[in-house]
Amino acid sequence: MSSLKIYDVQGAAVGDIEFPEDLMELTRGGTAVHEVVVAYQAAQRAGTASTRDKGEVAGSGKKPWRQKGTGRARAGYRQSPVWRGGGTAFGPKPRSYAKHVNKKVARLAFRRALSEKIAAGAVCVVGELTLAQPKTKVFMAMLDALRVNRPLLVVVDRLEDKLALAARNVVGVELELAANVNVYQLLRYPQLVVSRAGFERLRARLENGAAK
Repeated sequence: MSSLKIYDVQGAAVGDIEFPEDLMELTRGGTAVHEVVVAYQAAQRAGTASTRDKGEVAGSGKKPWRQKGTGRARAGYRQSPVWRGGGTAFGPKPRSYAKHVNKKVARLAFRRALSEKIAAGAVCVVGELTLAQPKTKVFMAMLDALRVNRPLLVVVDRLEDKLALAARNVVGVELELAANVNVYQLLRYPQLVVSRAGFERLRARLENGAAK
């Protein structure tokens, strides 16, 4: 069993929480992590780039000049891709960049990413992530007491208004529900600040095979 310290919002250690060794994965899953991150980033692409082909460019079907006798190259229509203002040949059209990732691969990637964070000591577990006031100053004081540096990911089991309001304007801090944390977020942020309930939820995702 791996043991992690539990802190209060003042930065004082108040206990320990166990993480089963059989849920840790540090020997395999590197390729799975890569596949999941590539699929996540691909899914963020809008895929809205669009160009007009020769059939969509405005204009008549009249020949610019007669076929022979002018000394110039023959031309059939002004919408031709070889003309300025004409259509685009093989240009982009709206499409989806989504990639399919096998569920087992996604689960392995999540386990590997979370295991690396725990093994590196980059996970700070807080008993209760609650603030007395919805103020950024109070939130920053908590981070200073916990001795954590930005950028970081703050993970909670359920979202509280005071915490959300206090953290929303802090650069380098992202607040996320434990049920929605993904592999990209685990890799993007060097440190995690997790509520105890949030950490239990992350562990449950591994135990019940519901990791995404």
